[in-house]
Amino acid sequence: MKKGALIGCGFFAQNHMHAWADVEGAAITALCDRDENRLKETAGRFGVERTYTDADELLKSEELDFVDIATTVLTHRRLVERAAGSNVHIICQKPFADTMADARAMTDAAADAGVTLMVHENFRWQSAIHAAKAELDKGAIGTPFWGRVSFRSAYDVYSGQPYLATDERFIIQDLGIHILDIARFLFGDARTISASTKRVNPAIWAEDVATMMLVHKSGVTSVVDCSYASRLSRESFPESLLEVDGSEGTLRLMPGYRLVVHNASGTRELDVSPPLLSWAERPWHNIQESVYNIQRHFIDCLNASGAPETSGLDNLKTLELVEAAYLSAAGNSRTIKLDTA
Repeated sequence: MKKGALIGCGFFAQNHMHAWADVEGAAITALCDRDENRLKETAGRFGVERTYTDADELLKSEELDFVDIATTVLTHRRLVERAAGSNVHIICQKPFADTMADARAMTDAAADAGVTLMVHENFRWQSAIHAAKAELDKGAIGTPFWGRVSFRSAYDVYSGQPYLATDERFIIQDLGIHILDIARFLFGDARTISASTKRVNPAIWAEDVATMMLVHKSGVTSVVDCSYASRLSRESFPESLLEVDGSEGTLRLMPGYRLVVHNASGTRELDVSPPLLSWAERPWHNIQESVYNIQRHFIDCLNASGAPETSGLDNLKTLELVEAAYLSAAGNSRTIKLDTA
């Protein structure tokens, strides 16, 4: 049994706790949060007796195999470096870091300590996305040459996470990072990126619309688009939609988790709806299921001494896309060549 502690008991961390309760071979034995009321409420909800308001005290007092860091981005470097210094494995919420320098410092700290560092980049772990990836991998549409990964909504994300309305960066850093990671997952790493952004909602500080174009090493050109200002006749939040054109056919992940694959053999439509876990609720159930999937993968990696799919090192490439997208948007959508290309 791997013993872990959750650091940060906020809005999304409740999903982490529910998922950990379902992951075989792991248990959260301690909690930490600077907000005593939030800490007490989470401890009572999940029956965790050992609680701390200081992460250093937690790491000194508990015998842990891992920590799950579910705090805001500006706290991540300090917490990751403290955990690595305590020889504790780490799973860290996205966005992983506020700067590339911080991200590299954290991956270096984990490598120097010999501990596993995984980023909780959960959108790519949704079962519908994995179903689409499986079709591409088996050659259902031949060789992909164009793709689109899209997330467009007018859902009120600010009520549950009010800091999103006041951060200096918004949709690319908070949501686009997931959609860019899906593009990497499906089409491989990118050589170049160009981006444009816009603020539509006058009540928020930063951008709520972003459109990005990537040219991948695989030869695929992809469009990644995100919006929290799109008022649709049918709200599809929080679904990510896909379009992929290949040499032998096309693939579409449509609203309602309908996966349509067309090739010379005809057209197949698959229902790739995520399971509704006992603690999940619509419409969040696809994201909640992916939280379970990624945490299970983390424990599997610890047991097998293997590198996680979304390791800290791998996430540097996704973060580089985020930084390059902001640089491109600030420079009138100029094309940015990726350092890792």
